[in-house]
Amino acid sequence: MTIKTITDMLQNYVPILIFLAIALVIGVVPILAGMLLSKRVPEAAKDSPYECGFEAFEDSRSRFDVRYYLVAILFIIFDLEIAFLFPWAVALRDIGIPGLLAMAFFLTILIIGFIYEWKKGALNWD
Repeated sequence: MTIKTITDMLQNYVPILIFLAIALVIGVVPILAGMLLSKRVPEAAKDSPYECGFEAFEDSRSRFDVRYYLVAILFIIFDLEIAFLFPWAVALRDIGIPGLLAMAFFLTILIIGFIYEWKKGALNWD
């Protein structure tokens, strides 16, 4: 390998290096500017931990109720359902009746799961 071929190969990486340098500047400069230019005036109210505007009433490392995770999982499932509906709707003319039946089957399974969760009370927040 000659030096010319090495420099030619390295020229392919110049845009990546420029991108990384810009990303580093965008990420680091505002943080450093905030640290260097701001005044640090410690106050008891600023340094105290709070939850929703009032003092914490229990330990922050306490366990979450399992219903929180159930609602999160349900949100992800139905969010993914919507993510599958958009490309399906765009390609519906191309995939025809088999695609329509496949999506109907998919939605039926999701609706059955939703009804099951509803009957089990996973959506009730007491």
